[in-house]
Amino acid sequence: MHPLTIFGLFAVTAMLLFYAFEDRSPWNILGFAGACALGSVYGFLQGAWPFGVVEAVWAVVAARRWRRKRQSIDL
Repeated sequence: MHPLTIFGLFAVTAMLLFYAFEDRSPWNILGFAGACALGSVYGFLQGAWPFGVVEAVWAVVAARRWRRKRQSIDL
């Protein structure tokens, strides 16, 4: 297996796991954002730039959700 394929498999698996456990902790939302960022890097490295762009957007959306969740907990 090519190292880039292994990296992509890791990123997508992490996205799935963090998404599945999002309601358990705000840190899982942040983990999902990070995994989306890794998925974006994978997409660009693979040459599938539309995938890279969409994953980058998901990373930003998830990071904003994490920030709002953290602020609501701190109140």
